Amino acid sequence: MTATRRTPRGGRRSRVSRDVSFQGSRYGNVVNVTEPASEPAEWLALPDVAERLELPITRVHQLIRDGALLAVRRDGVLCVPIELIANRTVLKHLPGVLTLLHDAGYNDQEALRWLYQPDESLPGCPAQALAGDRATEVKRRAQALGF
Repeated sequence: MTATRRTPRGGRRSRVSRDVSFQGSRYGNVVNVTEPASEPAEWLALPDVAERLELPITRVHQLIRDGALLAVRRDGVLCVPIELIANRTVLKHLPGVLTLLHDAGYNDQEALRWLYQPDESLPGCPAQALAGDRATEVKRRAQALGF
């Protein structure tokens, strides 16, 4: 499938080839995932995310639209990787990392793959490191992708 992507600075568009089919949705951060580099430990459906965050479901949809949370379709159901949720909040540094990745030209599929790409210098993958004391290193690496 070929899709159009906006460049972060000039606003010009380029044609890129992607191995993902986008689901027609009003939520900008919703994609059908074929297979990230490594799989999240568990997926939560949006009603479960709303319950865990103690928010109305409409606020969870707003977090997805705002780019503060990444949701994907798994078997036709919108789901969020459990590693992106901390107790009653979204991981503190996740919205910033997603913004950095999008500014570097990553689409949602590529951002999900980057978050779950195993990294030997981090404990596990960037998504898991965001929950620990390595969040600053993850942000630094995401920022470096833009240069």
